Amino acid sequence: MQRALDILKRDANGFLELPRVQLEPKLTFSKNIFIPVTNACRNSCSYCSFRLGKTYLLSRSRVTKMLEKGRKYGCKEALFTLGERPESNKDVSKKLKKWGYSNISEYLYELCEISLSMKLLPHTNPGSADYEELKMLKEVNASMGTMLENASPRLSEQDMPHENSPGKHPEERIKVLEAAGKLKIPFTTGILVGIGETSEEIALSLEVIEGLNRKYKHIQEVIVQNFKPKKGTPMEDYKEPDIFKMIKVVRAAREVLTSPVQVPPNLNIHTYPIFVLYGASDFGGVSPVTKDYINPEAAWPDLEELFKASERLELELRERLPVYPKYIKERWYSDRVGEVINLYADDEGMVTGQSPPLKQGSLFREG
Repeated sequence: MQRALDILKRDANGFLELPRVQLEPKLTFSKNIFIPVTNACRNSCSYCSFRLGKTYLLSRSRVTKMLEKGRKYGCKEALFTLGERPESNKDVSKKLKKWGYSNISEYLYELCEISLSMKLLPHTNPGSADYEELKMLKEVNASMGTMLENASPRLSEQDMPHENSPGKHPEERIKVLEAAGKLKIPFTTGILVGIGETSEEIALSLEVIEGLNRKYKHIQEVIVQNFKPKKGTPMEDYKEPDIFKMIKVVRAAREVLTSPVQVPPNLNIHTYPIFVLYGASDFGGVSPVTKDYINPEAAWPDLEELFKASERLELELRERLPVYPKYIKERWYSDRVGEVINLYADDEGMVTGQSPPLKQGSLFREG
């Protein structure tokens, strides 16, 4: 914790005295189709707009149409995102039962099966799913993920961002990360920067993630995500973290973590190449088809621009699958998932060949 804290508390002069980061030889991204299964959520985070508006639950036919468009545009990953425990919403619960499912995990399982049948690899963000749910979903997912956001319980106290979000309490999130480790699920997690946390709490969060990864070796990447204010939320007038803070967090993450560090380019549209110089090596999922439904105000950069930015850094940009090469080599997935992985993976566990630049499409917009 002290290593990260030392970096986070340095002023500009002190920060420049740090040794240079050894850059990775290549940068990576995953081409995905973003599927917002439902916006119903038991949490009410002060910064989130995902659950605002009319509650919906996408039908199988709607999801299938989205997957078809993703396949048409060369996507390999189907990112399934949803609100946490959406069954807590009576309308969603009623619809699930009408369709023959007792809970959202059963429905997700079938959606992932459809995805695999269409040769797209599912990556599901299930929130605070329990051990048995994760075990079931592992059979039809190449990888999964849940953001830790922060390991400090203080952010769940009164008048704090997670006060009304039981699923965001760090104990709940750490249970998910631990269960995923026991089940050998290639897992994505991360921290959210700029929601009122202290440097000590950022350092603690990084150390918690690294501690779990040392134990289970399952954290395939760690997202350093900057808060973005959204209209209609209690934190709409809250300032997002400045670039110097983000640079320090990325540098601290690179110092502490043994997993790759990811910074979402759409949340840093003018500055994302800078973070590569301080330890980021992955741009995450980028969709040529759908928007980022969690951050709808932040458009993805064109894939062509990602390639150009990487060339300016004199680094190679490669398309990866939602499961990282390490776990492909170790076969941390079911046989049915492996059949689809084998269609795309080269000897290094990356996507076969170089992905050509592809302009953004506007094929789907949630109505």
